[in-house]
Amino acid sequence: MKKRNFLKSAAVAAVALSAFGASSMVASAQEVTLRMHQFLPAQANVPTGVLIPWAEKIGTDSGGRIKVEVFSGMALGGTPPQLMDQARDGVVDIVWTLPGYTPGRFPRVEVFELPFMMTNAEATSRAYWDLFKSDMEAQEFQGIKILATWVHGPGVIHAKGEGVRKLEDMQGKKLRGPTRVINSLLAETGAEPIGMPVPAIPEALSKGVIDATVIPWEVTPSLKVAELVNTHTEFSGDHALYTAAFVLAMNQAKYDSLPDDLKKVIDDNSGADFSAYAGLTQASYDAPGREIAEGTANEIVVLDEAEVARWKEVGEKVRDNWFAEMEAKGIDGEALYAKAQELIASNTK
Repeated sequence: MKKRNFLKSAAVAAVALSAFGASSMVASAQEVTLRMHQFLPAQANVPTGVLIPWAEKIGTDSGGRIKVEVFSGMALGGTPPQLMDQARDGVVDIVWTLPGYTPGRFPRVEVFELPFMMTNAEATSRAYWDLFKSDMEAQEFQGIKILATWVHGPGVIHAKGEGVRKLEDMQGKKLRGPTRVINSLLAETGAEPIGMPVPAIPEALSKGVIDATVIPWEVTPSLKVAELVNTHTEFSGDHALYTAAFVLAMNQAKYDSLPDDLKKVIDDNSGADFSAYAGLTQASYDAPGREIAEGTANEIVVLDEAEVARWKEVGEKVRDNWFAEMEAKGIDGEALYAKAQELIASNTK
């Protein structure tokens, strides 16, 4: 009798499974939608060349079980400096942002933004990942899963009027900078630094809030910077006045909630190789951005080696000040700087 009851129960269960088979299969697939939030316009190079392709690859590699929706231009609300907290607090699942948008919270990251530190975006991005794993992950990024770290190509000065042709031309200029360290550099040159995220640049230039901005060539087309300024100042050779450090960050709890095979999909598309690829890709858009400026009446000023040497002296003051600031925080800034330089050199092909 018990056997009959068991068989009867099994038959009922089979019918139920048949009736609800489709929904059960969907549930067992554990499909996941991840919302990525970032600050640039959707048509800018980073979303079109790095973030959206990454999202699509995650979808493909997961067999469609993960869908990454990319929301550009702060479409989900808030401001760029709030992106890191949005990821940490689970407001969104993934963000692309600059740790430097929240001054003081991620001091070790600043080492890569020191003047004339970066000479090659790909090598520096890989070095950034290596140093992140050894000296930043446990110290500064608890509660958030960093998927990639990278930097952009050489920072360029874009200015209205006569622009910047020598160090003295920086005196008194209202000049937008992205992060604390870069603003310290601008102040040391005699400029009046005004910190603001990238999306605010066009309006600030058009309304005269700023006289100039530092930004890499690659982002200038989407912001139409060449239409708002008269000159663009570069540094000769492989000298980069500065670069900015980015992270692709994920809410830790969301990552932890994924099944192991889906975590592996995320992991396989993260880390050192993707960081280097992202840095290389972002820097590769510099040349097309420069070509747009060449097609205007704007002037591109290239500072020669003698003038660059004068700027490097200023950069050394900024670096030494940073060492002192890190020491006050209990961080050996000099050792971190030396390690970062060594990693950049070892990763340069």
